[in-house]
Amino acid sequence: MSNTDWIERDLALAIHAAREAGRRVQGLRLTGRWKDESMIADIGDQAADGYLRGLLEGRCPDDGVLSEETADSSLRQSKSRVWIVDPLDGTKEYSQLRDDWAVHVALCIDGKCALGAVALPATDQVMWGVAIEGKERGGVEGGGSLLSGDSPQPAKPRMVVSRSHTPEWITKFAQILGVGEQQPTGSVGYKVSRLLFGTADVYVHKKGLKEWDTCAPETVARALGWTVCKLRGEAHRYNLPDPKNHELVICRSKEKARVLAALAQSGALEA
Repeated sequence: MSNTDWIERDLALAIHAAREAGRRVQGLRLTGRWKDESMIADIGDQAADGYLRGLLEGRCPDDGVLSEETADSSLRQSKSRVWIVDPLDGTKEYSQLRDDWAVHVALCIDGKCALGAVALPATDQVMWGVAIEGKERGGVEGGGSLLSGDSPQPAKPRMVVSRSHTPEWITKFAQILGVGEQQPTGSVGYKVSRLLFGTADVYVHKKGLKEWDTCAPETVARALGWTVCKLRGEAHRYNLPDPKNHELVICRSKEKARVLAALAQSGALEA
């Protein structure tokens, strides 16, 4: 195997894993067998997690795996290569029979995003990306096209926000930045897809995120040249002992300074 053949192999695995896990749990949901939302959520979470762990551990036995739905192990911290997966990102939306949920599969190497896929099972699309320096590229399977991070932005940017809570600093940030529309939606992966598909322009978040929420979406966005960072502009690191990864900013590369300045003025850094 050449020095780069592994990229094609592992990218194909990430795409396949995300797509098939999504199709499986979408199929479970569509049976209508379970009516209780919490039951639907639990069944979907466990079915996707079991499939993904079995596939990744079987194909890549020497790699580590960090999954939202499986008890964590310190063993992964000794690994250079670690798969970070969210078997069902947007569990509430999934259980409510909405479309805004996703499946995340990403490979990080030495704490950095390497490659990954975000499946959108409700539309049978899979966004994918390679974020390795000098090898960056991204795309989508299942129809549609993705925007690069240097694409033009409308005069009044559109912002994706959480369905469940909108802190005061978000409202101030939107005013300072001149946001023209706020789009409440679930799932980090789905929110990021709105930017990449061109229906939104900026996404900022402060609390409640973990590495499995952000790793695959960040990988795809970075692969396409979008800025992904924390609220003060620092880069994310992955495979840390504590997988909390609260802060997230995604915007076009040329808008980074303006977005970070608006965050500082909004009070987000102190909230």
